[in-house]
Amino acid sequence: MAQTQVARVPGRAHVLVIGNEKGGSGKSTTALHIAVALMSEGASVATLDLDARQGTLSRYVENRAAYARRRSVELPMPVHAAVMPSTLPDRASAEADEQERFEAALEPPLLSADFVLIDTPGSDTHLSRLAHTWADTLLTPLNDSFIDLDLLARVDPDTLKIVRPSVYAEAVWKQRQVRAIQGGRPVDWVVMRNRLSSLAARNKRDMGTVIEALAKRIGFRVAAGLSERVIYRELFLNGLTLLDLRRGGGGGVPSLTLSHVAARQEVRDLVAALNLPPPLRDEPEAVPTTEAATLEPQAAG
Repeated sequence: MAQTQVARVPGRAHVLVIGNEKGGSGKSTTALHIAVALMSEGASVATLDLDARQGTLSRYVENRAAYARRRSVELPMPVHAAVMPSTLPDRASAEADEQERFEAALEPPLLSADFVLIDTPGSDTHLSRLAHTWADTLLTPLNDSFIDLDLLARVDPDTLKIVRPSVYAEAVWKQRQVRAIQGGRPVDWVVMRNRLSSLAARNKRDMGTVIEALAKRIGFRVAAGLSERVIYRELFLNGLTLLDLRRGGGGGVPSLTLSHVAARQEVRDLVAALNLPPPLRDEPEAVPTTEAATLEPQAAG
């Protein structure tokens, strides 16, 4: 059965938070591919990097701007900003500083863009918790491994029954409560199975069974993610996505192969599975291009 399209909060951008308390799950790659997919449909998109100390998404956007300059091509660019963790010594002051800078970075695109994509750290941080309270859609990339699944649930190794929700699922539940208290709309939580193997292995089947059961228990939807492909690592250096590639090449971008076509369809299927609302405006605005769309990081206090 088709899912109902997620409703937009009137008068502001739809906030898509990409969250998982484990590094290496493909959050930054997923973020930029979704951003480019939305911009290719005419939407205006802003990206916010809260994992700014590692800065993978910020580096991805920088690489994209640099590639556009080198090749003299125009690439759709999100309006990008980054927020660094606070350097203040005591916890209360640091959290107040982070909240102030997070809200300062979020407010402009919230009022001007169609979508804001927030890339969060692979750990439990105050900035990450702030982002989760703003999520209209929460997307959790999950490598197809019981090691990664352990962040969502403890699983009995003999029966594969769910023992109880785990740390990240509990954290999402708490942030959902905060949002409800503040009068916000329910969060649409989507878990995407990333780096799926093409082999019909037992682990893949077992993961599918457990995730479907867990989805019913703690309230998320399941979407197929991105397969394990070398092309994603290669594209990062130039800041490109699969949606930038063209048949036969030309125009300053690499050529599209048959394997790339299948991978690109995965991206489009993922965006479709998110059931995001349409852009705010009937007439899409011009999408920013090259480095003019990027902003300086919000300096730590």
